[in-house]
Amino acid sequence: MLALRLANSRGVTHLEWLHSQHTFSFGNYVDPAHMGFSDLRVINEDRVQPARGFATHSHRDMEIFSYVLEGALEHRDSMGNSSVIRPGDVQMMSAGTGVTHSELNPSTHEDVHFLQIWIMPNQLGVQPRYQQQHIDKAEKRGSLRLIISPNGESGSLSVYQDARVYAGLFDGDDQFTLPLPENRAAYVHVARGALEVNGYRLKAGDGAKILNESQLSLNHGQNAEVLVFDLRSAV
Repeated sequence: MLALRLANSRGVTHLEWLHSQHTFSFGNYVDPAHMGFSDLRVINEDRVQPARGFATHSHRDMEIFSYVLEGALEHRDSMGNSSVIRPGDVQMMSAGTGVTHSELNPSTHEDVHFLQIWIMPNQLGVQPRYQQQHIDKAEKRGSLRLIISPNGESGSLSVYQDARVYAGLFDGDDQFTLPLPENRAAYVHVARGALEVNGYRLKAGDGAKILNESQLSLNHGQNAEVLVFDLRSAV
């Protein structure tokens, strides 16, 4: 079964400095039909104007990662981390017992366009931690590169949950098939471009909930960048 979540049906927050589109309920956008999927709780597509951003705020017991598509995102937190996240980088923060951080656009002339994604943890009250790494385009071209996993396997970042996240780039004749284990769920989010997923055409911002499928087939991409989530079976 594949259930589409089209880009133009998402919730929207529009402020002077921020345009955000919410795949699942977030903030003032509440939709009982879209409260998350399995342990995937938030996919926000954010565009932040130059020299603006999210001032220092707190999180607790949540796995949060950022995936920058254009521009740069400056991160600072109460653990003493300070970094700039750019396209190709993956950043993961486990909030655990509590952490404060800020996310700002350091540019004076261009927006930052990024995805902020939350995964519900399977352990509460852990020591907060921060991870970041860069993944070359070649590793994602025509394939799904593991970027997040429970044990940090194959050079991925670690998450406190039985979840795996893959990133891929598809164009032209690129194609890839990912086997889906029995009793697992999957979610696909097309970050940009267009891509065929199990015979359905998805465009930038579109997503798909996938249940009771044995595999995920990705092909006929058009400058597509995609994230795939392998999750516990959604009840």
